[in-house]
Amino acid sequence: MENIALIGIDLGKNSFHIHCQDRRGKAVYRKKFTRPKLIEFLATCPATTIAMEACGGSHFMARKLAELGHFPKLISPQFVRPFVKSNKNDFVDAEAICEAASRPSMRFVQPRTESQQAMRALHRVRESLVQDKVKTTNQMHAFLLEFGISVPRGAAVISRLSTLLEDSSLPLYLSQLLLKLQQHYHYLVEQIKDLESQLKRKLDEDEVGQRLLSIPCVGTLTASTISTEIGDGKQYASSRDFAAATGLVPRQYSTGGRTTLLGISKRGNKKIRTLLVQCARVFIQKLEHQSGKLADWVRDLLCRKSNFVVTCALANKLARIAWALTARQQTYVA
Repeated sequence: MENIALIGIDLGKNSFHIHCQDRRGKAVYRKKFTRPKLIEFLATCPATTIAMEACGGSHFMARKLAELGHFPKLISPQFVRPFVKSNKNDFVDAEAICEAASRPSMRFVQPRTESQQAMRALHRVRESLVQDKVKTTNQMHAFLLEFGISVPRGAAVISRLSTLLEDSSLPLYLSQLLLKLQQHYHYLVEQIKDLESQLKRKLDEDEVGQRLLSIPCVGTLTASTISTEIGDGKQYASSRDFAAATGLVPRQYSTGGRTTLLGISKRGNKKIRTLLVQCARVFIQKLEHQSGKLADWVRDLLCRKSNFVVTCALANKLARIAWALTARQQTYVA
């Protein structure tokens, strides 16, 4: 095993397929392992580069391999797919991962820490609860409308439910059902508040998150979301790379020496992009209370561009600022 220079692993839930290459790119070893057997095998191998797709369980595996002295590299699946030859199977996938990892210009994903993954889990559960809350109010609106009762959009149905039930002649079982939905709504609200409190406590312990909070109009949710995604920022060569990774730069369609820029690319993490755009909107709404170079830049841009264009430009600027504060370990100064 001394001549192994690169190992590609096709990750699964219980089975793992590896493809080993030497320095010339020649295949020297292939085998299927279970999870415990794979760890045992890699523990006996000399320190080498091990490439995997960035998928479920890959960040845990990357941390485990780093503990064993290896050099894990994670690749986005979309960059591996072009290297799959002929028919698809697990060993061919592992070989394609090796081929992709050997490209000098390949882009890699930075492995997340346990804290970052835990923070992401909190965000996902909160998003799910918020969706359930909206779904609950929509159900209540629909049930009432079926019986000719129209209520203003939003959570007004929750506060007015008792009055509505008293003034209407709804069937008893439907009234009981609506009361249960009301109780479920209040339960969801309490759970969301609890998760937001946990996120705030986690963010208080996070240096990167505290730096991000110094950016104007960036709150707990935005700071914690960016913190879990950006890490230490070193996987991005510049602030523009991070803005491009969040889909906040124009799409380019150029040919014949003519440069054509279209709307924003909307690539990468949709959640971060959404939050940054919301922060930009709040900044513009409160522009009369803002000061500093950033506020002056926005005022000047609003004189020449539409509000929507300025919002996207400001979101791009906020993404760049977030990277600069993280990579350079600084606090925002207006």
